[in-house]
Amino acid sequence: MKERKKLLAIILASVTCLAAMTGCGQSPAASASDTNGQETAKQNEASSDTDAKEDASGEEVTLNFWHHYSAQSPENETLTTVLIPKFEEENPGIKVNAVSHEWADLHDKLLISAESDTLPDVARLDSAWIPELQKMGILVPLNKEMSDYNDIAGGLLESAMSTAEIAGDNYGLALNTNTKILYYNVELLEENGISVPKTMDEFAEACKKLSGTNANGQQIWGYDEPGLSGWNLCPFIWSMGGSLTNEDQTKATGYLNSKETVAAIEMFADLYKENAITGWNSGDIPMTDGFGTGRYAMLLEGPWKVAELAGAYPDFKYETAPVPAGDGGSISVLGGEDISMFNSANKDAAWKFMKFMTSEFAQEEMAKCGQIPVNKEALESETVKAADFAPYIEQLKTAKSRPTVACWSEFDSELAAAVTDVVNGDKTAQEAMDELAEKVDGLLAE
Repeated sequence: MKERKKLLAIILASVTCLAAMTGCGQSPAASASDTNGQETAKQNEASSDTDAKEDASGEEVTLNFWHHYSAQSPENETLTTVLIPKFEEENPGIKVNAVSHEWADLHDKLLISAESDTLPDVARLDSAWIPELQKMGILVPLNKEMSDYNDIAGGLLESAMSTAEIAGDNYGLALNTNTKILYYNVELLEENGISVPKTMDEFAEACKKLSGTNANGQQIWGYDEPGLSGWNLCPFIWSMGGSLTNEDQTKATGYLNSKETVAAIEMFADLYKENAITGWNSGDIPMTDGFGTGRYAMLLEGPWKVAELAGAYPDFKYETAPVPAGDGGSISVLGGEDISMFNSANKDAAWKFMKFMTSEFAQEEMAKCGQIPVNKEALESETVKAADFAPYIEQLKTAKSRPTVACWSEFDSELAAAVTDVVNGDKTAQEAMDELAEKVDGLLAE
């Protein structure tokens, strides 16, 4: 009874904190299930436990795979018409029922299904959800239960694999990844005689020089940042030599309030005071519009921005570059999704499907839809080299995962609130980070 109450408490807290999660997937949301239809999907979801039991007797198994590829997206089309048919052909006796959910709906449905024992066999998870679900005890530690785990994991990008590692165990395989790099307005930099910033010092100076008014008397900002959460701030904190926690992710004091982390927050606050950066305030120009119309000179953004700009501002001239480097190097933040297995799954069949989805073939097929592969062999393919996301590959080599701790959503919300106090002038960076570090220590200890 105590465990059941504890699980319910975790579910309620998790649903409450969902709104604080940011920047992890960026995959299009879906409002409908896949081409099998909503009713069929519901029936198949309800039968997952029965299907798992049938495998032991040699009968056909139906794996339930929940994901958040949009039902109308190229990714879902590839999944349902290319990948699943090939997997089923190669694995007679295993059928895959793929069900599409909206991003937030999938998160909540997993939490509710954990209580009612109606979880799927496998799911495509936002990497930020892994610690939360692991704490609930519903994910399979793959390195402990799959004998060939090391062989499979060794063929996948190490940085992306770190998003599913908790206390030395691995609760998923990286499925696709992303990160952020610098976008800049070519004409604005040339007009102002500014070279593309390679260091954080150069970045700060460029922000100031690029800001002002245009020929129409409109305000121009050197840089746009749409939020102040970990997804937004980590590239600056890490590149400037700061950190959020110790390496074991058990302590924030001495790290979150270190001089390096504080310096990164101070840089943001100082640039904001000088009207050189903006974007997180209600009423600010949306990022794509501000960049495409020349109101924002620089951004840090993911590969989805290429398609957004091509659709909205096809004639706009921009280029990309690595995150400006500081004492810590050029370090961006990892996003993306993992594929994980639940304890109630038909584990043999589920593992076969997970290995297939991370295989060179499947990864290259998804790369054609704009998904950045994690399979090392797929990353060397001509498909990847010619893709719009090719400039991101180098940055991925140094990109880092946000803390893989169950309290991350609350941690992230507290971070955004603390930094907001700093940029608004309500607290100094040191005061805010000292208070935040103490709060986070308490969260990490729970």
